[in-house]
Amino acid sequence: MHLPSLTIAAIAVATPAVAQAQSARDLLVQAAFEDRSKPVALARIERARALANAAAARNGDDQDAAVVAATALGYRAKLNGNRGEAIAARRAFEAAVARFPRNAEANVALGAWHIGVIVTYGRIVGRAAVGAQKNVGIAALDRSVALGGNRAMFAGLAALLRLEIDPGDPRGRALAEQASRAPTPTPIDRYMQRASAAVLGAVRSGDDKQVKALADRLLPLGWYRG
Repeated sequence: MHLPSLTIAAIAVATPAVAQAQSARDLLVQAAFEDRSKPVALARIERARALANAAAARNGDDQDAAVVAATALGYRAKLNGNRGEAIAARRAFEAAVARFPRNAEANVALGAWHIGVIVTYGRIVGRAAVGAQKNVGIAALDRSVALGGNRAMFAGLAALLRLEIDPGDPRGRALAEQASRAPTPTPIDRYMQRASAAVLGAVRSGDDKQVKALADRLLPLGWYRG
C-alpha cells in the first residue's frame, strides 16, 4: 500500500559527505526532495527517525522532535507501502496535534496524511483501510494556515494538497495565489512559493490533469512513484 506525501517545516541543502552533521530535519528534507533512490531515502529516513526519537526521549515537550519522528514514520510507510506503519503515522500526527494544538507543522502534516491517502485510494478505500477522511484533512490544513502566519510555506502546502485532490477547488487556488505573494523567510517558503506559482499556471489554463500532476510531483516524496 503506497501512502501519500507528507510534510516537514524546513528545507536545507546537504550532501552525503556531511550526513553525520545533518539534523533529523535535514535528513528528511533530503529524502523528500533530493533523493531518487528508495534504498538511499529509506536509510536517511531511518536515521532521521532515530535522531528525532532520541530528542523526544530527552525532552517530552520537544514539539519539533515529535513532528519529525511522525513524519519519518509516514515517509517510511509511503516508501514501503506498509498499512500498519501508515496507521501508526496517522496516530502519531494526531497525538502531536492533540498535545501541541497550535503547532502549524503538526496540523499540516496531519492534513497531508488524510488528503494524500484519499488522492491515492479514494474516499471509500482510504477510510476503510487506514481511516483517511477528507473533512478531517481539510480542517487540519485550514488550521495550519491560520496558525502558520503569513508565510508561503503553509499556504503553499495547503494549496498543493487541496488542488491535488480537487483541481477546481477555489480555496486551493486562493491559497496558491496567497503563497505566490507571501513572505519567504526560509528555503522551504521559497520552494513552496515557486511550486505554487507553477501550479497556478496550470490552474489558470484550466488543465485539471496538469494541476493534479504538478501538485503531486511538487509535494514531498513527489519523486517516488512506487
